[in-house]
Amino acid sequence: MGALVRLYRGETNFDYVDRRKRWYLASALLLLVCLVSIGFKGFNFGIEFSGGTQFMAPKSAGVTLADMRAAAEDAGVEVASTQQAGVGANARYMIKTAALDPDGQEEVSQALAKAAGVSVEEIAVSKVSSSWGGQVTQQALIALAVFLALVTAYLWVRFEQKMAFGALAALAHDVLITAGVYSLVGFEVTPSMVIGMLTILGYSLYDTVVVFDKVQENTRGVLGSSRQTYSEAANLAVNQTLMRSINTTLTSLLPVGALLVVGVYLLGAGTLKELALVLFIGMLVGTYSSLFIATPVLVDLKMIESRYRAQAKRVVAKRSGEEDISSKAARRQAKRAVEAKKARAKRSAAHDDEDAYDERDEAEELVDDHDEPEELDEDEATDRELAGLAPRPGARPERSRRRSGSRGGKRKR
Repeated sequence: MGALVRLYRGETNFDYVDRRKRWYLASALLLLVCLVSIGFKGFNFGIEFSGGTQFMAPKSAGVTLADMRAAAEDAGVEVASTQQAGVGANARYMIKTAALDPDGQEEVSQALAKAAGVSVEEIAVSKVSSSWGGQVTQQALIALAVFLALVTAYLWVRFEQKMAFGALAALAHDVLITAGVYSLVGFEVTPSMVIGMLTILGYSLYDTVVVFDKVQENTRGVLGSSRQTYSEAANLAVNQTLMRSINTTLTSLLPVGALLVVGVYLLGAGTLKELALVLFIGMLVGTYSSLFIATPVLVDLKMIESRYRAQAKRVVAKRSGEEDISSKAARRQAKRAVEAKKARAKRSAAHDDEDAYDERDEAEELVDDHDEPEELDEDEATDRELAGLAPRPGARPERSRRRSGSRGGKRKR
């Protein structure tokens, strides 16, 4: 519970920047896999990009999508993809094949009508030229170039040059990984996928700008300070915006997940699959890059400058001096504690000796009082002599061991 409270308040202290080599290594391995897949496996381009023929057949009771695919393949054509669109009475089977001549289209239409149990007139046929897909691709690349140029100019003016480079590095990271995932799993590349790709670029940029704004606030005047380095201030900014990044990601993924799950599996909106998938993957990767890639790259670019390296050395030197002073003070305090302990032990021993000496004095006085002879008057002494109580001739006379001083008195020391 305490960790969640700190996370909510932005008081976490996770080290994103100093552990950046780990994030670089993880991203490099993932990018390598994606680039290898793109280079050797390529993409599964949809009919809009590769050209071909599309057949739409009404869904019939007891007829599955696999049955429609098998019917088209039995007609001697290669099926590129099949999917279901719509629900209820508007449900349709969509079968995409390579480009066919009119005779091939007629043959496939009859096969599909027979499999679905409908007339040939109910089978809709449309032909898409590959030139249309090329035009879509060209327009998408132009839009991407304009977008990146505007983003770079904005970041350059709003923040600084190195922040623009860090944001562009995060964008390239997101695009390559998302495209690589599409290549790995074989998702079909359609115009919806291209639109989704442009959308996640804006999302990733937004998250990065939020973090960079906090970095700029924390690092303002850092070169004149000896309290913390630039990397420490940037790392603090990432921790302070962590909760905001998590909230933004969750609130964005929930509707996208609903579009992916409900739209594809419940409503049968197969045409939305490509858009939902690219958005879901891109948002996850964009959040990762804004936290683990953009800010660490910015710090590396900053530390190339000698003034930031010198400031970091000053901070380390100051902390070393403070540690030395602290250790010396701790040693002095420990020494004083030992001396105080010895003094207390010495006083305690002296007090015990004094008590023992007083007890010996009291014991001696009691012995003296017991051995002291009684004072006898003259008549009582005469009576004792007559009674034979007088000392024998030649006997050792008794000596009094009375101590000087009054009874019960103690010697002065």
